[in-house]
Amino acid sequence: MPDIVPVTAPAVPSPTAEAYADLHADACAVLTGWTPTGAAADAARDSTLDLLAAGPVAMSRGHRAGHVTASALVLDPTGGRVLLCLHGKFRKWVQLGGHCEPGDRTLAGAALREATEESGIAGLAIDPVPIDVDIHPVGCQGGSLHYDVRFAVFAPAGATERVSAESAALGWFPPDRLPEPLADGTVQLVAPALAALARRSAG
Repeated sequence: MPDIVPVTAPAVPSPTAEAYADLHADACAVLTGWTPTGAAADAARDSTLDLLAAGPVAMSRGHRAGHVTASALVLDPTGGRVLLCLHGKFRKWVQLGGHCEPGDRTLAGAALREATEESGIAGLAIDPVPIDVDIHPVGCQGGSLHYDVRFAVFAPAGATERVSAESAALGWFPPDRLPEPLADGTVQLVAPALAALARRSAG
């Protein structure tokens, strides 16, 4: 009887990795070229790039070691108010945002999609340059980390918000008088978001 030679099937990319390939490439490019807004953001950016070395799977919520998310601080046209949501699960006020999805192609696009879905506001505009990166523990997959890339988003004049299923409430607040209880890491978004609005207005 001739020897039986096992045949090894060629490696097939997982659907998850394939679905997040474009988004992963964008995240690597954006964070590599980004000038951090502070020392903590600098360290978080470096840690996020280390996470991204795992490949596109690092963009998926199924990656137990941690995954990249996208969020947005929404400002009104004057910068006199910011929009926050009272999160339905952990009952703190926080900027809008969440998990990336397979249909997302850029981090800024993911943040804008999340902001639109959670605010119900049409016509939002985003500054594609991040204003912060923050790493924090979450309950995903029984315990994981969010490597959250944050952006400034600008609402049109006269915008009317609509509470989504993920929020207990939405509210506009002066940037120097944010509500309590406030999620860790939200207050640090105010200064760079207002700077982004100033650049937009000047342009």
